[in-house]
Amino acid sequence: MTHRTDRDPEGEYDGATTDAAFTALLEDSVEELYEQAPCGHLSTLMDGTIAKINTTLLEWLGLPRGQVVGRMRFTDLLTVGGKLYHETHFAPLLQMNGEISGIALDIKAAGGHRMPVLVTSKVKTSDDGEPMLIRTTVFDAHDRRVYETELLRERQEADAARRQAEADRERLQEALAVLQRSLLPSELPVVPGLEADSYYHTASPDLLGGDFYDLFPLDGGRWAFFLGDVCGKGPQAAAVTSLTRYTLRAAALHERDPIAVLTTLNTVLHERYSSGDTRYCTAIYGLVQPGDHHVDVQLASGGHPSALIQRADGTAHYLPTPGGMLIGILPHAQFTRAGTRLFPGDTLLLYTDGLTEARTGSNRELYGEDALRDFAAGQPPTGPQDLIGALSGLLAGFGEGLDDDTALLALGVPRERLPRT
Repeated sequence: MTHRTDRDPEGEYDGATTDAAFTALLEDSVEELYEQAPCGHLSTLMDGTIAKINTTLLEWLGLPRGQVVGRMRFTDLLTVGGKLYHETHFAPLLQMNGEISGIALDIKAAGGHRMPVLVTSKVKTSDDGEPMLIRTTVFDAHDRRVYETELLRERQEADAARRQAEADRERLQEALAVLQRSLLPSELPVVPGLEADSYYHTASPDLLGGDFYDLFPLDGGRWAFFLGDVCGKGPQAAAVTSLTRYTLRAAALHERDPIAVLTTLNTVLHERYSSGDTRYCTAIYGLVQPGDHHVDVQLASGGHPSALIQRADGTAHYLPTPGGMLIGILPHAQFTRAGTRLFPGDTLLLYTDGLTEARTGSNRELYGEDALRDFAAGQPPTGPQDLIGALSGLLAGFGEGLDDDTALLALGVPRERLPRT
């Protein structure tokens, strides 16, 4: 059996060397791989004395082999913090488990600077299980440390940005809440012979709603009230809400007819928003005048849900206002008139459609006007405050099913005898 004996210029086995030469080459390659490995290798006695170390690690340390082998312990290569960690964690775990891997340490490299490394150690034992030496591999973790530092910095910046965003959002929500309150009466006035209560539910603290209501005195013992809903949300909707409230209040001083008041509002909104960004609203405007044992109510509606009446006998029904048009869309709009008389124990409820359009159940069905009427009929007829309290609890119970703001205004006649006017 013959073999070719050619070797390439690099001295690598090319398939023609003898078996003996190949074996010698492999042994030489293993030693070279150990010395010139891309990671550090060292072997220590059980007391930590370095018995063997490869060239790579020596170059990292900037030390001659003679100064290290047999003269230094592994811990001598570590920083002060690394020595403490080795004593309290690394060595005990290695002794207990026989190996430990991926431990981040810093070694004292040439020039006195620290070099971040990852250390893996394993105890070599004799045939009878007695520990003989510790083999340790050291990986340069500089790039990883840079990456981790950069990642930590990015996380810190992200956390700082998140905290700033949360703070900005809280300030925005506070400003929006203040602005929202400015669009509503701070409190309802006391009306002789009448009880009144209101409630405003904000669906989102991040958006201005367009719902509004008010109650204010006129001449001759009359009082005016209104409740409505501007289309859209945000600052533009708030501007329309403000314009609508002041227009209704001003018109109420000059017009005795509720339809005439809504007509004035329609003219103002249409002239202001007829070109470009069209804006409109729905509203109910009305008058109440206490009488002997009753309160007379006259109102007009422009595209708004019908008012609901809870009677003293425990029944509830709507005061229909069909055909009323949206306010501000057309230059001339039709509005619907309605009237009723409230007796002791009766309550008139006005609301915006956030209530009836709330989603309920697993199928997210609309709550609807029938359910609202049944709910009102199921409440004891004990006045506006109790009815508004029950409705605020109902709104809270909708949870995520309530995605629109809701305004409530209730006017009721107390059960005691009304004063004669």
